[in-house]
Amino acid sequence: MNAPEKAPLLAQAASGAAPEAAAGDLTALMQTLGTQARTASALMAKASSASKNTALRALARRLREHTASLLTDNTVDLERAKTAGLSAPMVDRLKLTPKILDTVALGCEQLAAMPDIIGEISGLTQQPSGIRVGQMRVPLGVFGMIFESRPNVTIEAASLSIKSGNACILRGGSEAIESNKALALLVRDALAEAGLPQDAVQLVATTDRAAVGQLIAMPEFVDVIIPRGGRSLIERVSREAKVPVIKHLDGNCHTYVDAPCDIAMAVAVADNAKTQKYSPCNASEGLLVARDVAREFLPKIGAIYAAKGVEMRCDPEAQAILASVPGANVTTATEQDWYTEYLAPIISIKLVDGLDEAIAHINRYGSHHTDAILTSDHVHAQRFLREVDSASVMVNASTRFADGFEYGLGAEIGISTDKFHARGPVGIAGLTSLKWVVLGQGEVRT
Repeated sequence: MNAPEKAPLLAQAASGAAPEAAAGDLTALMQTLGTQARTASALMAKASSASKNTALRALARRLREHTASLLTDNTVDLERAKTAGLSAPMVDRLKLTPKILDTVALGCEQLAAMPDIIGEISGLTQQPSGIRVGQMRVPLGVFGMIFESRPNVTIEAASLSIKSGNACILRGGSEAIESNKALALLVRDALAEAGLPQDAVQLVATTDRAAVGQLIAMPEFVDVIIPRGGRSLIERVSREAKVPVIKHLDGNCHTYVDAPCDIAMAVAVADNAKTQKYSPCNASEGLLVARDVAREFLPKIGAIYAAKGVEMRCDPEAQAILASVPGANVTTATEQDWYTEYLAPIISIKLVDGLDEAIAHINRYGSHHTDAILTSDHVHAQRFLREVDSASVMVNASTRFADGFEYGLGAEIGISTDKFHARGPVGIAGLTSLKWVVLGQGEVRT
């Protein structure tokens, strides 16, 4: 691939010669990245919509042009991960395919086609004093992104950062280092083509774990941290960060099959929500079924799960119904199963009296990420939407749709289960803030 020229320290970190840097060298590297990001953020904040969109389209083009070489770089990471004994879900998250690369390229193009919200003034109202008061949409400044496994996150984060007029510092997992370096170089090339600062998107290209501790403790350079990965990573970042954090800990998502419902639809959606892909945080881990439809619904979905090798951890009632399904792997659920995000071909199944018990179960055991009701009762659907305390709540749709691209955001920086600033898939708006603006004609306060 024709790579752009690297900034000196970035090139040093990316060389791979010394993955564990001396403490002083690492501090110097992180300080340099921070300084460069802060300088670039000022330029990005005033960048034109046309230049940002040019960069996004250029990035999409490069992703398609360099698909073959990107897959070669990714193969190095995959082989290393398998040799290191990473679990199958982790290896799956690490893998790039032509489809994945085309999807992130489409996300770049989708973002380029979207209106630029930076600088928009909303809610402008005239006050008795004569002044007009409103709020302007502005970039956050610099965000740090710490993520594991999925190298496509490099492009999602970069593209959203560009569109929202921010600068970002990205620190991916060591298991994806070759893929991330190759992708980051394409981003820098696209920024240069558009006349934007290459340092608007920087990769921490060292695998030294101490870089994470430094990145989350640089409030003079970083305005917000976004961790995206396993629970241990996110808990560590939340505990040690000296800047605000946008996060979610778990994706313990539920699908509730209500009475009444369209059984055929419910079977199709419950199947997709669990088995379309096991490793994402929006896959359903819990299946709740109203008793009135259980004997009709469970054998049908049980047969599908059995054919796909899904283990079903059930309460006694569900276990009794599913025991007769040929080939079904049915075990007894424990209390801990109701809390568990499996990220694997395992699902917990529980029978409930109806809507009230389903909502209570989800709000108690769920992770406030994404939950769905499958129902033909409009009143039940409306109550579920209002009363389930999750970032995304769905009616008659698979939880797998909880995704920035599927929501029309172009891409997502992650999914937030926090209730302040950003919630659910975090797109352009989630990477911005509002400042008050006052327009006057010489008014003075009396």
